Amino acid sequence: MQSFSRKYLIVLFFLFHLDLSANDIYEFKDSYQEQRFFSLIDEIRCPKCTSGSLASSDAPVSKDLKDRIYFMILDEKSDQEIKDFVIQRYGKQSDYNPSFSENLFLWLMPLIFFISFVIFFGLKKRI
Repeated sequence: MQSFSRKYLIVLFFLFHLDLSANDIYEFKDSYQEQRFFSLIDEIRCPKCTSGSLASSDAPVSKDLKDRIYFMILDEKSDQEIKDFVIQRYGKQSDYNPSFSENLFLWLMPLIFFISFVIFFGLKKRI
């Protein structure tokens, strides 16, 4: 009798646990808004996490930011306006797609290293 009640309690615990751990549900006017939301939370870093996106984070600050993005989408803000808000509030590192002009040196370093490598070892073989 006791083993039956213990098993029953374990099953009840897991059922309630599954109910409490459900993800937030966002309701949109159309599928385009939903697509924009999930695209944006994939492109924006979580302010608290080391390298995770908002989509992969359960941190309280990421939940607040997801809610803010949700309401901005419902207010018909553009993707750029939403990204500008996030960058202004959390910094440029919150965007997974940095602009090319601001990071020109970083984008060109592999090319510079490759050219230097070819020149150095090309001249070394001739000497």
